[in-house]
Amino acid sequence: MDLSTFTQINPPQRLLMGPGPINADPRVLRAMSSQLIGQYDPAMTQYMNEVMALYRGVFRTKNQWTMLVDGTSRAGIEAILLSAIRPGDKVLVPVFGRFGHLLCEIARRCRAEVHTIEVPWGEVFTPDQIEDAIKKVKPRLLLTVQGDTSTTMLQPLEALGAICRQYGVLLYTDATASLAGNPLETDAWGLDAVSAGMQKCLGGPSGTSPITLSPQMEDVIRKRKCVEAGIRTEAHQDGDDEMIYSNYFDLGMIMDYWGPERLNHHTEATSALFGARECARLILEEGLDNGIARHKLHGDAVLKGIQGMGLETFGDLNHKMNNVLGVVIPQGINGEQVRKLMLEDFGIEIGTSFGPLIGKVWRIGTMGYNARKDCVMQTLSALESVLNHLGFRTTQGAAMQAAWDHYNGSCE
Repeated sequence: MDLSTFTQINPPQRLLMGPGPINADPRVLRAMSSQLIGQYDPAMTQYMNEVMALYRGVFRTKNQWTMLVDGTSRAGIEAILLSAIRPGDKVLVPVFGRFGHLLCEIARRCRAEVHTIEVPWGEVFTPDQIEDAIKKVKPRLLLTVQGDTSTTMLQPLEALGAICRQYGVLLYTDATASLAGNPLETDAWGLDAVSAGMQKCLGGPSGTSPITLSPQMEDVIRKRKCVEAGIRTEAHQDGDDEMIYSNYFDLGMIMDYWGPERLNHHTEATSALFGARECARLILEEGLDNGIARHKLHGDAVLKGIQGMGLETFGDLNHKMNNVLGVVIPQGINGEQVRKLMLEDFGIEIGTSFGPLIGKVWRIGTMGYNARKDCVMQTLSALESVLNHLGFRTTQGAAMQAAWDHYNGSCE
């Protein structure tokens, strides 16, 4: 092996303006460069306690079990679903994009009986549609996505908690792409479990998934308790319900690790925890509502600029996420060629989409550290330049002026 071909990692400079990941806040990267300490060092367990407290503020909850699952946002989803769904349980999934299909995929692997309702991509569900399906299916759990970046739509959740309580249904929400950039009220809306991801509005790198569990969800998980041999004592009693069919994603054991017992499970990802702690600290330092307003300000500036450029947007704008915009690729324009030129000539990344939207829609994100005016203006300017270079004529400067007008109007 010629080690001279393996040079030190030195990634190219990129401005990540797609649906995620985004550029991490430099303060988060600095926190992650801190030296490691032992997983039971009093300083480390104190940091773990602080992470729990900080994320209660981000999720807007009093839930004791608000913590991290080590792994990407999908790890948080899978931990909750594996720990909550028993084989044979009925679950209902309202599907309005790719990530509703993901919940179905994971639920099937939990051996659930999966039922779905669907709307066309670009739309969301009304509470009545979901309630009617609950009455028909009688599920044990309702699995929802709040913000589906594949369609850029934000599903309203405010009424669903009361509906689920009325029919004795547990409510889970995937807030991977929406938390901290769009309103989410865990306790006020009656959400039983929520998971998120660091690489979107939280402003960090992928690798940990913050979750929060209601007392009702905790009770469901505790009934499936099974402490592994080698660490269990006579004081540990198994639950009276079917065990959780994963070791790594067993939230009962993860709660015991994060709780006062500090029962060994995995070795906490120290650097990732430092980063997740700093993300939450910065969000609460700014003020959660202020951060959500910042995401809306800059997301709307992109929207105004795109409209000023003469481009069509995708989906129901009344239910658009603050932090991602779908842009219809103009006829005669090769969407991948545009993305390639923006990346190679401007160092800016925008996203494509999935499924029925492949080759039809770009996705432009303004989230986390990149929800800033300079990022918006650079992206609009680059996109306008590339489109004109490829023969799609825009009124020069119209996109920038529309964004400036939006910013000036928002400051009045």
